[in-house]
Amino acid sequence: MGMGKFMGKIIAVANQKGGVAKTTTAINLSASLALAEKRVLLLDLDPQGNASSGVGIDCDTLKSSVYDLLIGRKSFSEIKIKTEVPHLDLLPAGIDLVGAEIELAEMQGRETILKAGLEDIRGTYDYIIIDCPPSLGFLTLNALTATDTLLIPLQCEYYALEGLKLLLRTMQLVQKSFNAALKIEGIVLTMYDSRNNLNRQVSEEVTSHFSDQVFKSVIPRNITLAEAPSYGKPVLLYNALSRGAQAYIALAKEVLAHDE
Repeated sequence: MGMGKFMGKIIAVANQKGGVAKTTTAINLSASLALAEKRVLLLDLDPQGNASSGVGIDCDTLKSSVYDLLIGRKSFSEIKIKTEVPHLDLLPAGIDLVGAEIELAEMQGRETILKAGLEDIRGTYDYIIIDCPPSLGFLTLNALTATDTLLIPLQCEYYALEGLKLLLRTMQLVQKSFNAALKIEGIVLTMYDSRNNLNRQVSEEVTSHFSDQVFKSVIPRNITLAEAPSYGKPVLLYNALSRGAQAYIALAKEVLAHDE
């Protein structure tokens, strides 16, 4: 690490296309890194709050959320919650995040609000994983400005590459204006079924375009991954031996290897 204060790594999990296992990836990558005894914060920036409920936290009953951090109403320590996964904390979403898109647009230094909010706490975590909303609005822009890297879950289907190009264009704009150091953590293929010709085709295409940026770990279409959130558990706690859980453990190992 060299001298100086340890800075945790921030990874934003983003894809403006919904239904690509974005939240599943944020939850299970976080839990897998925590299992490797890293100190992890899962930051739920999606107004739907699925990452929060996916680790067993009901947003409707919460007194405060990441929204309070964004508008400077509460401090981080007042908002964060311990999850049942050792080493994994959550900064929960709240329904009030829906209004944040509009309110942030009017604030001074609006693109860097999240970055400023995370500045003080970076050093207390090894990894901060941000689950972005499925859009390219202000919340995602704040995440891309605050983050070190971008992890892109990609479902192998029609138009996947078009969506990816749009996201990469947004990333370049963010690099130009707000976050010159932003890099790609990697592209992870999700909901993959090797028996499906289209899945295989898109996978080959993505790999030929982005070779070294595509994770070797592929997340399969897996019933256990689909079931776990309804129990409010990361798949590791729901069924650690399932193919889905093993795929996310493999993904976490690759992420850890990037930093060694």
